[in-house]
Amino acid sequence: MTGFPDRLGRVRAKVDRILAGLLPETGRAERRLFDAMRYAALGPGKRLRPFLVVASADLFGVEERFALRCGAAVELVHCYSLVHDDLPAMDDDDLRRGRPTVHAAWDEATAILAGDALLTLAFEVLADAETHPSPTVRLRLVGGLARAAGAEGMCGGQMLDMLAERTEFEYGEIARLERMKTGALIAFCCRAGALLGGAAADAERALTAYAQDLGFAFQIADDLIDADGSEEEAGKRLRKDAGQGKATVVSLLGIEAARARAKILSEQAAAHLDCFGTRADPLRDAARFAVERSS
Repeated sequence: MTGFPDRLGRVRAKVDRILAGLLPETGRAERRLFDAMRYAALGPGKRLRPFLVVASADLFGVEERFALRCGAAVELVHCYSLVHDDLPAMDDDDLRRGRPTVHAAWDEATAILAGDALLTLAFEVLADAETHPSPTVRLRLVGGLARAAGAEGMCGGQMLDMLAERTEFEYGEIARLERMKTGALIAFCCRAGALLGGAAADAERALTAYAQDLGFAFQIADDLIDADGSEEEAGKRLRKDAGQGKATVVSLLGIEAARARAKILSEQAAAHLDCFGTRADPLRDAARFAVERSS
């Protein structure tokens, strides 16, 4: 994984510049909303999802400026989801990435509006010709992100996650929850690279399979951090799942077995990339990073 942190950091810096341009400071009356949006989107974050868009698009020779704008749109959706997940009606968290959550720094109503505005801005970005010259490609990107973020993807997964606090889920049900809650958006990131590049169907399928295993591994790693990680490193309150009696892969299998399962999924994800040869090494590094991280 030599060089991966630097590669991730370069993408993060470029995406942050795009996000800052999309969210300018304003002196207008609604400044409070823009300030909360900037706080949510421009705070510390790995920007792994935009990296996946860029690395996937690079396999097909896509201009980086297109991939970066698409990655920024995905990051806006991701940030909206964190703002809403942290609300008292959801996970009720007051710390995110080592800082107060948006509703703690402002108020609940402002946090809801900031999340709504970040989500809708994402689709405005994808619909803009600056993201890709082809209207057909832009339409497919909009449709793909909508499905990944909606009731069949991230939102549906969050609903299942809330039900997991009072329902005894078996492994298959937990796997479905985690593939929807986290995996759907990650899968879109990799499919987006293929869409931007006009990839053949078999290449798109390989990337989708990679991303599905990666997304599941990533969520198990999140659950492991919650169960066995450091709050200082994670930058948020931990041990929440156990406190809420929430069913996770960790609660079902135990820490060591869950860690082994995440590693297997990471290796499976990398294996799906064999058809791309060494060009896909950045994506293989991302799969390893997903399960080795501490935050």
